[in-house]
Amino acid sequence: MAYSYTNSKGDTYYLHGKKVTLKNGRMQQIYYFARDVRSDAMNDVPAGYKVVETKRTGMPVLKKA
Repeated sequence: MAYSYTNSKGDTYYLHGKKVTLKNGRMQQIYYFARDVRSDAMNDVPAGYKVVETKRTGMPVLKKA
């Protein structure tokens, strides 16, 4: 089951992660929140990260703990 976060406005977001290739050819893991569950949904927050909410929009983001 995908990790979900409900913000202060009552909207539910689901955590996703995928590996992308940068312009220089290096691979990097990225994390993002979406309102729907997709194929790259994650079950838990990665180790060393915590979920915080942006003050202006209420969108959840991952921050290094």
